[in-house]
Amino acid sequence: MKDMQAQLEKLRRDAAECALIRDLATDPKKRELFARLAEHLAVLASAVEQAIGESAGSEITPDLPPRP
Repeated sequence: MKDMQAQLEKLRRDAAECALIRDLATDPKKRELFARLAEHLAVLASAVEQAIGESAGSEITPDLPPRP
């Protein structure tokens, strides 16, 4: 779980850095590239965050066999 949290934080940092570069870029192609990278990294971060939430939920409430 700590590995996933560390990856989530790294993805968020990388997305923020790409957004900053996008904002500072003067070349339209570079601006577009870093905008796409920032968006893609944000989507990946959301997926990791969702996986962490699902994993945490399964650790808190273990699956019980159905009652007869």
